[in-house]
Order: sequence, then C-alpha cells, then structure tokens
Amino acid sequence: ARWRTQHSVMRNGDLYPTHGIGPVAMMIDINRGNRFVSLCSYASKTRGLHEHIVKHGGEDHPNAKIKFKLGDVVTTMIKTNNEETILLQHDTSLPRPYSLGFRVQGTKGLWMDVNKSLYLEGVSKEAHRWEEAAPYLAQYDHPLWKRYESASTGAGHGGMDFFVMHAFIESVKRRTNTPLDVYDAAAWSAIAPLSETSIQLGGETVAFPDFTRGKWLHRRNTFAPDDQY
Repeated sequence: ARWRTQHSVMRNGDLYPTHGIGPVAMMIDINRGNRFVSLCSYASKTRGLHEHIVKHGGEDHPNAKIKFKLGDVVTTMIKTNNEETILLQHDTSLPRPYSLGFRVQGTKGLWMDVNKSLYLEGVSKEAHRWEEAAPYLAQYDHPLWKRYESASTGAGHGGMDFFVMHAFIESVKRRTNTPLDVYDAAAWSAIAPLSETSIQLGGETVAFPDFTRGKWLHRRNTFAPDDQY
C-alpha cells in the first residue's frame, strides 16, 4: 500500500505493533493489574524493499532510487511491571512464509505457533521433546470459538473480524465497556513512536507512559471470560 510505503521511507521502528502485542497483552493483564514499563529497540540494515523493486522493475525503475529508512527487521524488547518480558518483531520487508510467530513461555513449559508444538513439564510424554499442540488446542478451545465458529465462516482475517464486530455490537447493546478500550489502543500504538525513539538513541531504554494514570492497578481483566462476546 502506498501509505505504508511512505512510512517505510520516513520512519525506522516497529510500525505495526498491534497484531503482535494484542494477544500477549491480554494474556498478562496489561492495563488490568499490569502495564508496560519500558522498551528498547534495534533495527537491522535496510535491503529488502530495494531488492524487491530491482527484481521486479529493474535498476532503472524510478523507485529504485528511493532510500528506505525502515530496517528489514526491527526487534523490540518490552519490560512489564510484573516482570514479564515481551519480544516483538516487525518483519515485513523480507521473503518468508506467513507467520505471526507467537511464542508463550513460563515456568511449566512453552508453546510455539510456528511449529504448531508445545512442551509441558510433567505432562508431555517425552522430556525435552516437542509435542503436537493440536490436541490441546481442541481440548481447551475457547467457548466463544466453539459457539460462533460457524457464524464467523467467511469473515475477514480467518473469522476474527466477526468476533471483533460482535464484541463491539454486544457491548453497545448491553451498555457496558468494550473488551478492548482506549487505554489498550494507546498503549499498543505507543510502541511505534517509542521504538523509533529508542532506535534513534542507539537502542537505549525508553520509559512507557502510563495512559491510565494509575487506574491499571485496580482494573480487572474481563476480556472474553465466557461465550458471550
């Protein structure tokens, strides 16, 4: 998209953090008993977009003269108040299979989206060996997916668009808070400019604003607790 290309020309940072950070933020109660405290970011060299232009348009293509600022891979480490760390990457300029690259790790094991596997200490049959995640995903599938999976068929982003719109409409009808709110939008989106600042400062740690002004201490996570919305 033209608008996105212009960002790649003018900016160097994690320009699209929301898809990666959103699910993780809900897992660890961001803005609801926890918050982002600081981040630091690094960017690789920029080669991918230029090579793509040359490959498809040739050395004499007008866009081959564009100097892109965005690094091919931007890596951001976020520290939270409750002492979790989040590794976030912006990687849209290089050829690779599609993957959001989710990985969740704790004291009892880990799950990785890219290899569709997990390992649970004391549960997985073989020590230190990956186990297929599919049976667990089926067993612990969220009630919302079970109830509305057929209704979401054909909706954008693999059905996810249905759940987003359904949650918003139900919240309005019930005159209650939406599952994701303006504090979430601000915190997730702030990663972009803060990562730019960190990169400009050579990877220095940059403090995160508290958009809730302390309310995060007493708010509770009410994201999708059942099969309603």
